[in-house]
Amino acid sequence: MPNRQMRRAARAATVLAFTTGVLALAGTAAFAHVEVESEAAQALATNATVAFTAEAESTTAGLAKFQVVLPEGIAPADVTLADAPAGWTFAATPDGYTVGGAALAPGKDATWKITVRQLPDAKELVFKTLETYGDGKIERWIELPKDGAAPEHPAPVLKLTPAAPGATPIAPATPSPTAAAPSPSPSPTVSSTAPVPAATPTASATTAPAAATTSNGDTSSPVVPVVIAVAATAVLAAVGTWWWRRRTRGTGS
Repeated sequence: MPNRQMRRAARAATVLAFTTGVLALAGTAAFAHVEVESEAAQALATNATVAFTAEAESTTAGLAKFQVVLPEGIAPADVTLADAPAGWTFAATPDGYTVGGAALAPGKDATWKITVRQLPDAKELVFKTLETYGDGKIERWIELPKDGAAPEHPAPVLKLTPAAPGATPIAPATPSPTAAAPSPSPSPTVSSTAPVPAATPTASATTAPAAATTSNGDTSSPVVPVVIAVAATAVLAAVGTWWWRRRTRGTGS
């Protein structure tokens, strides 16, 4: 009996150790992602500071760049950079923004903050994020829960409380000239009526001006050669008739 109890205890300890290890790994995977938070996490809040934290996973390369897709209701023109690692720059994109610069030290987490002109009237905001390391590796934190299951690469989600009484949406911000370049307007296309740049002259192209001058009454008009040819033919016919008659008289016929 004692041996049997010892074997059961050992088996239970093994199962417990294995379970603890699995939970530890699961916990590590769950925390290794991009998080978002804000002290002003309320619908229709103005000039709200939103903070992001990205945990470094690589031991050989540092975090270098983040591309964030803004949720519906927040335009790129409504966002400015509030804080970021030294030397990192911020740029608007058609659907969000990028922030990045020299890669951080391997294993160092990245944190940055943005200021949003006004948060939309919503229950939660999803900030899909692409994370780039200094060695070019990209992690895509863009997945949402499905059928109650937690995704492997969850997108950062900011929960909002209901709007304050009397809060109303403010007018959209007017993009600055510097922000006009990354606007999501469609790229210009060449229409059939648009002017076409002049091409290198070809044989057919060089003959076009000559043809055009013939319609202005110039002496190179095709009518003139026809008239000259008809007149020459008449003269030759008259000379030929005169010469034939003279020859006939000379022979006494």
